[in-house]
Amino acid sequence: MNSSVSSPPIDFRIYGSLGLDHFALVVCVFVFYISGLCVNVVLVVVVCVESRLHRPMYVLLVNLSLSGLMGSSSVCPLVLRHLMTGSQETSLTGCLTQVFFTNVYAGCMFCILALMAYDRYVSICRPLLYHSIMTPAKVKLMLTLVYVSLSCSSAVQVYLTSTIPLCHHAVDKLICDSLVISKLSCKRTTLISVFGLCCALCVLVLPCGLVLLSYLHIFKVTLRTSQEGRRRALQTCAPHLLSFINFSVASFFGVVSNRLTYEVPKAVNIFICMNFFAIPPLLHPIIYGIKMQEIRQSLNKMIKDKILQLRVCQDLRQIVNKVWCQ
Repeated sequence: MNSSVSSPPIDFRIYGSLGLDHFALVVCVFVFYISGLCVNVVLVVVVCVESRLHRPMYVLLVNLSLSGLMGSSSVCPLVLRHLMTGSQETSLTGCLTQVFFTNVYAGCMFCILALMAYDRYVSICRPLLYHSIMTPAKVKLMLTLVYVSLSCSSAVQVYLTSTIPLCHHAVDKLICDSLVISKLSCKRTTLISVFGLCCALCVLVLPCGLVLLSYLHIFKVTLRTSQEGRRRALQTCAPHLLSFINFSVASFFGVVSNRLTYEVPKAVNIFICMNFFAIPPLLHPIIYGIKMQEIRQSLNKMIKDKILQLRVCQDLRQIVNKVWCQ
């Protein structure tokens, strides 16, 4: 076992200095996490149950929801445990596990949003070739490559981080990440920094470039269509654009705050963490549920069917009771 893994636990000092904000933070984290969990599960169930939604765009949407659940579940329960038990410590093994899942979460969100932009590009700019390009097999292959490559790169980063000796064990953050642990090292960790930077560039630059190129072509095509065509294209792309901008802004502030050399104010630290791990998983399914008509229709149909089933059961129960009483 590496010496760093057997070292003392990481002490999150920020939890001991919350004061009166403690209860408010517990409520906020709990509400955001449970709400995000519920809306994502509902969205996944709707897409899985409705056969007409078994199309590439909705398959990608389900994976976006699952990635959001992975990210929030790797952070929020641990934050709630610290807040509710008063404990400020986490083992380094637990910290590294959190680093792995948060890295995979961030990468999956960007990559899946990029695949969704590519799907919109093919649908709008190459409609006749859509079914030959975005086949179920190709979508599964692209998602598999995303998950495997991100899991491998994150595992390597976690392994490299676990090999460094630590001279300090106190941080002013809500959660663990590789940069936080690296700053606790007794020596400079150039290899880890370079590897982390390369991974970040691949995860950020390539997907963002694909999104920008996709929408550049989409806007070129839609400008040559009728007003009705532009309206339909905007209606189709609006949920994705809102989700991409929301997550990009949250990621930007998270990266900037992590690399600031001076101490970030406690309130800003908490807001940035929640804005990255709790708010996007909650907002994305709400945005898609509101903007995409097929999801709204499927959800309404499921609710009506369920109400009808309950009424039928009640009627049958009443009939059985009458017969039994007679």
